[in-house]
Amino acid sequence: MNSEERALTFECQGSWLYGILHLPQHICSKGVLIVVGGPQYRVGSHRQFTLLARHLAACGTPVMRFDCRGMGDSEGESRTFEDVEEDIRCAIDTFLNEVPALNQMVIWGLCDAASAALFYAHRDERVTGLVLLNPWVRTDQGAAKVYLKHYYKARLFQPEFWNKIWQGNFSYGKAVRSLSQIVGSVLKEKKEKMMAGNADNGEPRTTVPLPLPERMLAGLSRFNGKTLLILSGNDLTAQEFSDVVKGSDEWQRILASPDVSRQDLPEANHTFSRREWKDQVTTWTNGWLQSW
Repeated sequence: MNSEERALTFECQGSWLYGILHLPQHICSKGVLIVVGGPQYRVGSHRQFTLLARHLAACGTPVMRFDCRGMGDSEGESRTFEDVEEDIRCAIDTFLNEVPALNQMVIWGLCDAASAALFYAHRDERVTGLVLLNPWVRTDQGAAKVYLKHYYKARLFQPEFWNKIWQGNFSYGKAVRSLSQIVGSVLKEKKEKMMAGNADNGEPRTTVPLPLPERMLAGLSRFNGKTLLILSGNDLTAQEFSDVVKGSDEWQRILASPDVSRQDLPEANHTFSRREWKDQVTTWTNGWLQSW
């Protein structure tokens, strides 16, 4: 099926944002908005977002990809994934104005764009689907645990690691300092949990923001649509997310819902840099869109 690509400009709180609309000849009822994480712009790593949008449009699904404020070609101050709600809302408004036949909106996001989608989706009833790839749940303590559990353990089985030691090229001081920082982060988390427990026993409590994984869980639990979760096997961000899920009964309960589908690519890295990995993600996304 042939498709048309059209440049778009739209305003968001006084700044002009730029995007690309992919329109198939025969439009289905769902549209896909690709939200870009940072630092990145609407083409995506290895042209992933461009290739994905063209394939979905060729299969009949309209797609819009755009640069958030301060990124790519768009105006305004750059901001983190926790502060792009208005960017997403204005993009959806523009998408629906350009393609009024749409009655369902799916947000597709990789890494912290997936996190931003979870913050936003339950606030907008027009959003009926989420595609979340390697969601960013990073905390200092979580990252420390992932490095201890996955990175350092894997290093022990890598021949180049032992070659560095035999050849005298291994920096013991740097390794000890790095390991000390990681262990310190884990111990800090345990101390904070103990202090929180004391607060529950009647000691004064201070108001602090919930950790990122808990805020994302709250967003997903309030979302009433369908979700596709895609995780890379060779990626510390995905491994940190998996560890969060394994340690939380609530995360496991929500992800076990019939409204949530999950796919894993054991060999893929964070950005699905190989063509076969990108193609698999596209196939899964298109199949999932066609299934409901």
